[in-house]
Amino acid sequence: MKLLRIKSITEFHRFRGVSNPEHPLISLIDYSKVKFPDEGPVNVVMEFYSIALKRDIGGKLYYGQQVYDFDQGLMSFIAPGQVLRIEIDPDASGNRSGYLLQIHPDFFWNSPLAKTIKQYAFFDYAINEALFLSEKEEGIITNIFENIRQEYHTNIDRFSQDLIIAQIELLLKYCDRFYNRQFLTRKISNHQMLSKVEDLLNDYFNDKNTAEKSLLSVRFVADALNVSPDYLSSLLKIHTGQNTQQHIHNKLIEKAKEKLSTTNLSVSEIAYQLGFEHPQSFSKLFKTKTNLSPLEFRASFN
Repeated sequence: MKLLRIKSITEFHRFRGVSNPEHPLISLIDYSKVKFPDEGPVNVVMEFYSIALKRDIGGKLYYGQQVYDFDQGLMSFIAPGQVLRIEIDPDASGNRSGYLLQIHPDFFWNSPLAKTIKQYAFFDYAINEALFLSEKEEGIITNIFENIRQEYHTNIDRFSQDLIIAQIELLLKYCDRFYNRQFLTRKISNHQMLSKVEDLLNDYFNDKNTAEKSLLSVRFVADALNVSPDYLSSLLKIHTGQNTQQHIHNKLIEKAKEKLSTTNLSVSEIAYQLGFEHPQSFSKLFKTKTNLSPLEFRASFN
């Protein structure tokens, strides 16, 4: 698979056949003007943020193993260094529209958003976990993009950067709200995901060959469910109040309590069976979660 690394926003404009950006560190592209030559599948790594609202492509974009029709407003968020796999149907025709906002990290220099942008977990979601917008939500996002466009195309002055950054921050806050809405409104699929998490944890800790495995990780759970770790943790947090790591720890402690109270296995043996490399790490976690050491917990049953 071809890997293309795009270092600058100007380079991206050339890659997609649009005129050079008016500012080297930020650009807002009319998505209808983006060209997709028949270049075949390509993995793209960009060294800047990309926020996109796309609709009515008339074909499909393939991201990883997922396929999405862009007949409604859909947003994606890509952080610097992420790999994006794109396949375009060259025979598809459509009236694609939307916006591509490209922002180099240096544009945020000396502003609060330089740090706070990293708090928005959706930049670490897989592209197939994109944000689907209602008509009303799309109107809100479109208005913000238009405000950015108006400021971007006016004469740059000492206020321009601060005003654009303020609009970007507003955009991110609304998207954060809409992602939380998406977690709540897609109840059937999300509840299925919660059930899958529970089943996976039960299967893992009930497997007699657990001792041959390493300690269960968030990455392992997310990969098994074909979602990104941050997306899974966000979904679980919204529905249960706990992230993936907390769910793993809860199930681990539950299994540890069962072994301590119903078997004669040593603490070290239990630790190894649960995937710990060092029994001290198990004991420390158990004490943190229960306020008792493993031996103190076992003694309480005697």
